[in-house]
Amino acid sequence: MKILYRNIIGITSTIGLGLTTPSAYAKDVVVREAGLEEIVITARKRSENMQDVALSVSAMSQSEIERQFSTDIRDLVGISPNLVIDDTSQGPGGLASIYIRGIGVSDVEKNFDPAVGVVVDGVFLGQNSGSLTRSIDIASIEVLRGPQGTLFGRNTIGGVIKLQRSQPTGELGGKVRAGYGNYETLTLDGILNFGVTEKLAVKLSGSYKDQGKGYYYNSYFGRDQGRAEYTSIGANVLFSPTETVSVEYTFQAERTNQDTPAILNVSRSNQLFCSAYGYCAPDIHTPVSGSRHVSQQDEPGLFDATYDADTHIVEVHWDIANDLQFDYIFGSWQTEETTLADWDATPETLFHTSRPAEFGQTSHEMRLTYDSDGPFSGVLGAYLWNSNYEIRLRSYIGFAVPDVVLDLPQTTKQTTDSWAVFLEGDYAITDALSITVGGRFTRDEKTTDQVGIVVADASHSWKKFTPKVAVTYAINDDSMVYATFSEGYRSGGFNGRVDSVETATTPYNGESVDNYEIGFKSEFMENKLRLNGSAFIMKYKDKQEEIQLPSETSGTGQVTRVVNASTATIKGIELDALYSPIAGLTFRANIGLLDAGYDDFLFDTGDGIVDFSHLNLRRSPKISSNLSFNYEWNIGSGVANVGAGWHHIDPYETDFANKPELTNDKSQELIDASIGYAINNMQINVYGRNLTNEDGYTIGFDVAGLWSYVATRNPRTYGVEVNYSF
Repeated sequence: MKILYRNIIGITSTIGLGLTTPSAYAKDVVVREAGLEEIVITARKRSENMQDVALSVSAMSQSEIERQFSTDIRDLVGISPNLVIDDTSQGPGGLASIYIRGIGVSDVEKNFDPAVGVVVDGVFLGQNSGSLTRSIDIASIEVLRGPQGTLFGRNTIGGVIKLQRSQPTGELGGKVRAGYGNYETLTLDGILNFGVTEKLAVKLSGSYKDQGKGYYYNSYFGRDQGRAEYTSIGANVLFSPTETVSVEYTFQAERTNQDTPAILNVSRSNQLFCSAYGYCAPDIHTPVSGSRHVSQQDEPGLFDATYDADTHIVEVHWDIANDLQFDYIFGSWQTEETTLADWDATPETLFHTSRPAEFGQTSHEMRLTYDSDGPFSGVLGAYLWNSNYEIRLRSYIGFAVPDVVLDLPQTTKQTTDSWAVFLEGDYAITDALSITVGGRFTRDEKTTDQVGIVVADASHSWKKFTPKVAVTYAINDDSMVYATFSEGYRSGGFNGRVDSVETATTPYNGESVDNYEIGFKSEFMENKLRLNGSAFIMKYKDKQEEIQLPSETSGTGQVTRVVNASTATIKGIELDALYSPIAGLTFRANIGLLDAGYDDFLFDTGDGIVDFSHLNLRRSPKISSNLSFNYEWNIGSGVANVGAGWHHIDPYETDFANKPELTNDKSQELIDASIGYAINNMQINVYGRNLTNEDGYTIGFDVAGLWSYVATRNPRTYGVEVNYSF
């Protein structure tokens, strides 16, 4: 029974939105009928109809994901309101800056835990680097908005992006996909399924992407910058010795070689690199190079950056009884990266770093799920987590001493040990009224060890209980309302960039978010229209903020201090709609309204108390909205398909201090489109992304009065893909 829930996910992910658009998985291509099918989600660690859950969640099926022609989860941002995903270009492998409802983390250093969790096949990824997960063989994606402190735990105070890849089918078959696009971009993907015995199924996968031409032109070297090569191989083995037990093992090895990510200097007259060296941006909208896609870095050597990642996942599912299931998930994620970064983004060696680093995590999750026809159902579980990272940083500083480049070594080693127990249960008071109660207790212990200019070590522990209470009322079979209180928590920690023993050994506090939310879920017009909405108020306590300050002892002239803001309040409204009025036609639309600001934030910078309460929170656009459609119709023996999407983002800040040269002070209108044709086993598609060629900033960083740098959104891209299934 319940042992089938992961198989159900794989099935419903292909029909969940009623979109049987032609895909490489389908041999008999047909136009889908009008109306919407049930969406089954596992956001609460069990299979449920999305419309029955007191949770703000958006979901996308495998067929929808394929139609986005996405390379990573940035291209799937239209799934959810109040969701911003950027690649900050601060490191190799894709350094994700993911914000939900104005909550997230932007910094490159690994001492900053994520605030939005990315969960792949049940395993939480514990760093921002590499969490721009490639959209290869993704069967479903769910975006959970708001704190998820009960079932997902620490470091999910903004929400969770939950990705599920397909399972082995046990039948001989597979697919291949080949594509070519501008910027000399070649992609090749393949999946092969086969059965070894009736009880043993295997899936093999491989992926290759070669972008032979970069998005930037480097005027210093006279060539393009931003080339990248990505290779992935994977194996997935599913063993089902009995009808009630399954064991699944997943392995994936990813290798990335790329140019050093391009960034741009936008220094102003009040910053040293402008006043002393003449690198001055002509205005607040234009970098020193004169164009948002022209760089001047003198260290962007070909394939100067690497990122390797190895993933191992073991899942055990045991159907103990018809209404009781045991699940165990082990995850191991090991990464290694190198990069030689030119942060000053000029033809001189003013501030460069070499940043070889390793990160490793292991996790164990055990759950008992009880789900019967009676009034009570729930999940009881325990969670163990261990992570460690080491970065051997060497800073090459050319502005401190005339005609001398200082070589400043600093090695940081940090570890985290965490455990938690959690419980969440539902009780049906009547057929229409139910209540949900949950809680999680978490304990974290972290250590830090600094060797180099600063020598120091320290350890500290934090503990927190995060509760949840929800009430759900079913108005009728097609509509419900709910009210929820939930709390999220992100652990404290130690600085990764230090200038003294004090900054190395003084921990910053944990932060928490209280979320008060009401919402509704409804279906109309004989299940042709689905409309969900929510309104929320979130109270941030001890909010962690990274502030760049001048330093006379660091050798680099600056230091990052992590401080806890007193309080902040985030309010918003979200609407999410799906509409299928006639056969072959589907519309998706959503809108998020956000009002985010500090309540009280006073900080002693060393030169006196400064009031930061007037600042806007980063990546908190007041309005973000999405509208897309897909239409398919019969032509000859096949099915044609056309689709387009529009994503609107209001102006928003990219850095803490709200510096005008780092602000996206204009709204961005992102338009994607595609057209395709499928017949028998083959499908061909032509697509385009960011057709309006928006060039907003994805990161902005003010370096303590020395200079400021930015990175820019990817430009217009287009290409063709051919899919073949067998």
